[in-house]
Amino acid sequence: MKGLISEGTRKRGFLYGARLDGRNAETAGAVLALALILLGRNLPAAPSPVEGTKLFAQHCAGCHGADARGTDHAPPLAGSATVRARSTSELRNSIHDGIPRFGMPAFELPADQLDALAALVHSLNVSAADRTVPGDAVAGEQFFLGQGQCAACHMVDGRGGSMGPDLSNVAHEMTVEDLREALLRPSAHITPGYELVTVRLRDGKTVRGFSRGRSNFDIQLEDLNGRFHLLQESQIAAIHEDKESAMPPVKAGPDTVQDLIAYLSRMTGVKPGAPTASGLPNGGEVDFARIEHPKPGDWLTYNGTLNANRYSDLTQINTTNVNKLALKWIYTVPLWKQFLPDTEYYHENMQYFGLEVTPLVADDIMYITGPQSVYALDALTGREIWEYSRPRTPGIVSDASLGTNRGVAILGDKVFRVTDNAHLIALNRTTGKLVWEVVMPDEPQHYGSTSAPLIVKDMVVAGVAGADWGIRGFLAAYKASTGERVWRFWTIPGKGEPGYETWKGKEPTFGGGGTWVTGSYDSETGTLYWPTSTPYPDYDDQDRPGDNLFTECILALNPDTGKLKWHYQFTPHDVHSYDATEPSVLVDARYRGQERKLMLHADRNGFFYVLDRTNGQILLAKKFINRLTWASGIGPDGRPQLLPDQDVTCPEAAANWNATAFSPATRLYYVMAVEDCSVKLSPGSWKTLHPPVEPSKKYLRALDIESGRIVWENPQIGEAEGKRLAGVLATAGGILVYGDPIGDTVALDQRTGKPLWHFPTNGINKASPMTYTVDGKQFIALAVGPNIMAYALPSESEKK
Repeated sequence: MKGLISEGTRKRGFLYGARLDGRNAETAGAVLALALILLGRNLPAAPSPVEGTKLFAQHCAGCHGADARGTDHAPPLAGSATVRARSTSELRNSIHDGIPRFGMPAFELPADQLDALAALVHSLNVSAADRTVPGDAVAGEQFFLGQGQCAACHMVDGRGGSMGPDLSNVAHEMTVEDLREALLRPSAHITPGYELVTVRLRDGKTVRGFSRGRSNFDIQLEDLNGRFHLLQESQIAAIHEDKESAMPPVKAGPDTVQDLIAYLSRMTGVKPGAPTASGLPNGGEVDFARIEHPKPGDWLTYNGTLNANRYSDLTQINTTNVNKLALKWIYTVPLWKQFLPDTEYYHENMQYFGLEVTPLVADDIMYITGPQSVYALDALTGREIWEYSRPRTPGIVSDASLGTNRGVAILGDKVFRVTDNAHLIALNRTTGKLVWEVVMPDEPQHYGSTSAPLIVKDMVVAGVAGADWGIRGFLAAYKASTGERVWRFWTIPGKGEPGYETWKGKEPTFGGGGTWVTGSYDSETGTLYWPTSTPYPDYDDQDRPGDNLFTECILALNPDTGKLKWHYQFTPHDVHSYDATEPSVLVDARYRGQERKLMLHADRNGFFYVLDRTNGQILLAKKFINRLTWASGIGPDGRPQLLPDQDVTCPEAAANWNATAFSPATRLYYVMAVEDCSVKLSPGSWKTLHPPVEPSKKYLRALDIESGRIVWENPQIGEAEGKRLAGVLATAGGILVYGDPIGDTVALDQRTGKPLWHFPTNGINKASPMTYTVDGKQFIALAVGPNIMAYALPSESEKK
């Protein structure tokens, strides 16, 4: 029977213990008897469990162990997730037929004996959640939260500490036997990542804690106060591995232990919308003051700062030494884990699939997202500390169906991200386990979500995607502690609401107005700014005459209530799909002789805007591309001055969601621009030749914010079609970093656009760079294809 599960499969226990490890006959009797007492009440009346136990000892114990926990000859059959996934009939067939390729012989036993043996093996693997477990679960909960002090280390549904493994879903992960063993013999099996070690450093200090990740050259250690120590080989003198668990055996009577097991057997995972409570503080929390005023080496929000200006004050890497920049590490997101949709949209867009995430770094830990996943990495080495993943949601459309996600937000002890099906989730920063989950939409539509949330005060603000498929768009804020919704702003107004009069045709039930790009926040004026996307249908406007508010807008909102302060619509009654979902960068600068609070925005419609962000006044609106045919300019009233429709419309998309940057040193605004056009044939024109269209071309452009003049541009060689538009990062070191269409990571001189350095990754560039420091060393990180790549200057030892 040694082929029933793959070699090496092991059931993980919680905090520091789970599995029985004995290999002798005395232990076997106790184990099987316990299983029968606790589980047998739920087995069918026939076959007899006693008969199954005898048959197991006769035919199976020699290879699988008398306690069914496996030996060197065959894998375990008790406490196995793989065996648990098989039905009794499948187990019966495996016993009868054998698995020759794994060396397991066939067993030609009578039918009743096969039934008894299969039933026994199945009973040893049924999860606690699938059993009716005796005991007082309420009393068990009281013991867990009170006298037993279990919650000091373990979290359940958002309550408790994060020093030990999260137990919110433990009933699905363990059997009743596993739970009992974990409580009474915690050192029998220590959960990976929670092995106790003591590290003696070369400076004479010692650090004791959990080995959350380890290689031959470094260790990621979480000390007993919850602080991470990212230690390199050069710092370590010796590592002592403790054999005992940090968790002591539960000291309680049999009835109390049974009550505790009954309580844990009901822990079946965090449910969307379920009420939750804040966990216990665990040190190293990120409060809003840190996000509002980040240190130069921090990167605590999507654009690094709440003003959405991707500009860093770091200077260690600069114009004089950037040519020495070297790749330090790579982390590859395992895309193969996803079950991918078989749709035309998917096949088209996966031709140039790449991560779009911007990493966040807090306290030397990097947080990134992949399709339906979040990862915590050692920011110095890229070693994985934890991973969270969930299945792809069937039936999702647009970019959400590709697994597109642009990153997380951080506040307190939690990490937040949106899911493909427009849920907002909170994970514990230490364990990566789900704390709460909310469904953002109230009703099913073509909703998805792809953007990084934004933290404002004690709230998480998040938007939705899917406007080009038909949704009623909205933006919403949620309490970071519990997930409770604080407010929601509908970008498609309902009857009687302001803006509804701008929809002159049919009821705009699915009017679009997505909010799928991360906004910006001004703490001085107390204003949240968020851009919106296209109306629906995007090109067919026959049923939606009018301006179609609040699509293609920048919204200025009161962050406490979600009430609208002002708005500006870049493209009223859009028929070209000119989503306004581009960065809205907030800068304070002297502008035309006055100190002004500005908003800089290079729109997809081809115009570069400078607004007074206190009231929405247009200070400048000038085209930043050469080919623009749909409007001659922006009038004094702020509305586009439309030109007659032509068969060729330019631009198709002059800019996109990718990061832009303003340098206070050069007073230039940097944006990746696209010179492209689309052909829109009028009725009957199919009989004529298609008009000629010049090939699309990308340019990295530096714009003078006073005049909108292009000061310099850097033409980009390579594909301009498809979703391959990368963002930029500017730093006080005078450099401008981005990924080009060919697959190089490039650094330019901000003042001149002259290339100073490049590194050929040969991957798909779709993301925007960021920068951070660890132990005083500056890194630049960028997602390329499925990889996170981190660059830094050589150390002194590397120079020798």
